[in-house]
Amino acid sequence: MSSPVVAVVGGGQLARMMAGPATALGLHLRVLVESDEASAAAAVHDAPVGAAGDVDAVLSLVEGADVLTFEHEHVPSLVLAAVAERGVPVRPSASALLFAQDKLAMRRRLTDLGVPCPGWAPVPDAGALAAFLAEAGGQAVVKTARGGYDGKGVRVVGDPSEVADWLAAAEEGSGPALLVEQAVPFTRELAVQVARRPSGEMRAWPVVESIQRDGVCSTVIAPAPGLHPDTEAQALDIARTVAEGLDVTGVLAVELFEVPDVAGGPARVLVNELAMRPHNSGHWTIDGSVTSQFEQHLRAVADLPLGSTSPRAPWSVMVNVLGSTLTDLTDALGQVLADGDVKVHLYGKSIRPGRKLGHVTVCGGDLEQVRARAETAAAMLRGQVRHGEPRDNRPTP
Repeated sequence: MSSPVVAVVGGGQLARMMAGPATALGLHLRVLVESDEASAAAAVHDAPVGAAGDVDAVLSLVEGADVLTFEHEHVPSLVLAAVAERGVPVRPSASALLFAQDKLAMRRRLTDLGVPCPGWAPVPDAGALAAFLAEAGGQAVVKTARGGYDGKGVRVVGDPSEVADWLAAAEEGSGPALLVEQAVPFTRELAVQVARRPSGEMRAWPVVESIQRDGVCSTVIAPAPGLHPDTEAQALDIARTVAEGLDVTGVLAVELFEVPDVAGGPARVLVNELAMRPHNSGHWTIDGSVTSQFEQHLRAVADLPLGSTSPRAPWSVMVNVLGSTLTDLTDALGQVLADGDVKVHLYGKSIRPGRKLGHVTVCGGDLEQVRARAETAAAMLRGQVRHGEPRDNRPTP
């Protein structure tokens, strides 16, 4: 009896972390990797090399496959159309994926759905941006509509000249269109994930706090500490509304700003970004939830019943390993694992400054202790502290 084949475009750490759950579920994972050195190539035996924009490579990937899914959104629409013509289900569909690929399309659709977002507008030229800045108090956030991630394609500006290069590229057609958003006075960033299968069944994980460093997720605390029940309910309702309104299949991550209520009531949330795949804010679920986001994504796209999203412990803290001074992360592995509650996930990547090399997760009943242990473990892997040394260089959130 042959196993159902799940084809995945993208060979990074997200595809790598699908390998274990796929094996456990009896699914055959086939991943299109960018090179033999890609993170997923070492974990998935069926890993042909090819580019996400290569129609022939993707069509070869889905030959005999039961479904196609993704570990990133950067797949051209013409490629997805060619797969659909072959009769292979694409999950999430091209029509849904558009809203994760194009921020202008996303903002328009969320506005139509009544989902709360920062004030925004398209930026066809410097004049439009200047007018928005004048109304917004002199500062705003300009984003490229396509291609941005981990802080790339985002600039906080006070004058159109600060994005003159982007404006010129957009006008010439050599760069993506632009949009501008209000600089939201948020108190912290939150994230919520929901999984949805073709039948419409949905399951959501607890709302988490996401702490950024230089535009990249550094730490995730699950659940978000001190979150008002009304704010939590609003975040979960938004995630479900977006999943249904955009007809998402698979895991959807909604990144949010928590904003104080002007009337003094519970904080409100505004949608910042969307991702239609497993997401950094959900890595804690591997060790901290009954069903991880990676298993759940596979269940959803394969149209299998979804698993429980209940936490396994009162608190889970995930810390990313962003760069390292070590030449080999495994040199510190013994020191890190001396704390038996630390869970380590290394991505098999070559080391360079700021690169996501792996993450650690600690679960337990005391948030302060759990976070300190997770941060110490990550610092060891970054080469910043040795086992037994005081941890006095905690990065500022």
